[in-house]
Amino acid sequence: MSTPSAPLPSPTPAPGRSLSAWWQATPLTAVFAVFFLVPLALILMVSFWDFNEYELLPGFTFKNYISIFDGCGNTSEMCVTLKTYLSTFKFCFMVWLITLVLGFAVSYFLAFHIQSSGTQTLLFVLCTIPFWTSNVIRMISWVPLLGRNGLVNQGLVGAGLVDQPIEWLLFSDFSVTLAFVHLYTMFMIVPIFNSMMRIDRNLLEAANDSGASGWQTLWNVIVPLSRTGIIIGSIFVITIVMGDFVTVGVMGGQQIASIGKIIQVQTSYLQFPLAAANAVILLAIVLMIIWALTRLVDIRKEL
Repeated sequence: MSTPSAPLPSPTPAPGRSLSAWWQATPLTAVFAVFFLVPLALILMVSFWDFNEYELLPGFTFKNYISIFDGCGNTSEMCVTLKTYLSTFKFCFMVWLITLVLGFAVSYFLAFHIQSSGTQTLLFVLCTIPFWTSNVIRMISWVPLLGRNGLVNQGLVGAGLVDQPIEWLLFSDFSVTLAFVHLYTMFMIVPIFNSMMRIDRNLLEAANDSGASGWQTLWNVIVPLSRTGIIIGSIFVITIVMGDFVTVGVMGGQQIASIGKIIQVQTSYLQFPLAAANAVILLAIVLMIIWALTRLVDIRKEL
């Protein structure tokens, strides 16, 4: 009868290895603290200060938060803050949905219909070409196209499809959504494409051999295995749109409200504590959205 072998002793870490790991993490920790934690702490602190037309008044008051939700207790009419958040959520949802559909379609085409890696790289680089120019330039480029006397209206009137120029093409919800999709679809394409490229092609062959149709393979194999990229892309798009104020201002003709636009206006009028309070509330909402999305998939494990 063989005797059971004694368990091997667990290896002991080399002396100084843990200390060395701490030293290696120190630069990144310092950068994170200086450029992220400290500014957030300052914003939170300023949100409790008071102010007047001339100066900031350090102290501790809930005046700014109360003024933000002033009138929200009225059940007969929705307050300005809730209307603004609903407008922001509306743009956020529409842009997320459109960029998800476009990003998934482009990623699927590149990952599964283009066999040559060189062609994949070339087409992927072509998708990044809009990022070679400024966001403002890309937004302004829509004005001569969508304006009342723009190329689109001239073409529609000239073709006899409409009797007069269409007013809602520019400085409207449509133009803001179009600009958002144009600017941020790439943030959805990159993570989804990366997830699709990591899918084992043998799984697709197994699904095909099992008699699954193309739609069944897409829904039951590709989509679940691409969920990490979908969640990451969703976080990118949602967080950017929630805080954007330049696109809303330029493409909305300064007529459409958003939370980012309110913060920008309050800052321009030197109402820093009020703007800081709005920023804290916006940050809390964005963090809750990110937390809800990360509950759907363990990003650290999947990556």
